[in-house]
Amino acid sequence: MTADDVIQLYRDLESRGITICIDGGWAVDALLGRQTRPHADLDIALEERHVPPLRALLEARGYRDVPRDDSSRWNFVLGDEQGRQVDVHAFVLDGAGRVVDGIKYPAGSLTGTGTIAGHVVRCIEPSHLVAFHTGYPLRVTDWMDVTALCERFGIALPDEYRPRPADDPRS
Repeated sequence: MTADDVIQLYRDLESRGITICIDGGWAVDALLGRQTRPHADLDIALEERHVPPLRALLEARGYRDVPRDDSSRWNFVLGDEQGRQVDVHAFVLDGAGRVVDGIKYPAGSLTGTGTIAGHVVRCIEPSHLVAFHTGYPLRVTDWMDVTALCERFGIALPDEYRPRPADDPRS
């Protein structure tokens, strides 16, 4: 997924009244204000009510469901023949704007703002994005993403990120 792909999709969805919040690696880069590495996919968070029009838009562009063991109504991946993938994280909000069903985004997590290729986008808030990168086997990209966010935003580095792995170029 290139920055141009991300911005085109973001704008197309926005023009249809579909608000998304960028998650994952592209959220890290949006918060840092620069692309730090290539991204195989675009992770997005959106209200479940927007899933049907999202699917219609992407399917019209050749995207299809990518089979995964953990696919559900709340989390699934759509991909096209060029290898672009959109990893969808759906949720339901109550009248007060709290997530009450689906992917359990914590209060305040969907409030970040960043830039991709000079375009302002909604994304996961930095401290929540760091927290989302814990509790699973870490990859080098996780180390790089989390340490960059912690350094940039003055967030304490989670314990599981100490010490850095031997293959981290900053070790």
